[in-house]
Amino acid sequence: MNKDVIIACDFASPEATYAFLDNFKDEKPFIKIGMELFYAGGPEIVRELRRRGHRIFLDLKLHDIPNTVRKAMKVLSSLDVDMVNVHAAGTIEMMRAALEGLKEGRPDGNRPLIIAVTQLTSPSEQALHDQLLISESINDTIIKYARNAREAGLDGVVCSPLEAAIVKDACGREFMTVTPGIRYPDAAKDDQSRITSPARAREIGSDFIVVGRPITAATDPVAAYRRCCADFLGK
Repeated sequence: MNKDVIIACDFASPEATYAFLDNFKDEKPFIKIGMELFYAGGPEIVRELRRRGHRIFLDLKLHDIPNTVRKAMKVLSSLDVDMVNVHAAGTIEMMRAALEGLKEGRPDGNRPLIIAVTQLTSPSEQALHDQLLISESINDTIIKYARNAREAGLDGVVCSPLEAAIVKDACGREFMTVTPGIRYPDAAKDDQSRITSPARAREIGSDFIVVGRPITAATDPVAAYRRCCADFLGK
């Protein structure tokens, strides 16, 4: 799959999502459906957005015992999305089970890409030390989680754009990095700690950037999306 900009459609209802996407007359952007929207609209919103021609990253971050995750991924595979994810903290065994579930659900071999969340972009390194008792540096933790994901057979990881290069160095150039935490220097950081711009994410080595409020809250979201594409994809 080629590099792309993924719009995080973090809306509270299907209606708000459809109204937002109706702005895009000439494009069918790759979109992320996260927990808020999936819980509001259920599987039907995924099916409807697929019918409308959108590629979909279903961002539910599964994290449970391996058997539960395997069964859940088998069900999710029927939604015909392009990308799904789990938390890398769930262990190699859990990640392998997730991949097995996708393969069971799509025996034709046309499964979604599956990636693992290393660390969310909101916590600082100090918070990881103080609140989660992670004594290693954030970079060392992310490299270890990424290597675990690769060992489990996953396609890549979610990390902040600041860590994309070290993940590539540790796991190989073909190992995919999907990076939220995208902000322009003239924009608010909101609740993100480890951030950078689309152009810098491209330079560091991100394969996909996930962009939410800089597009969805923009006065002209189509123009904001096109700016991100120009900066990240060079077009």
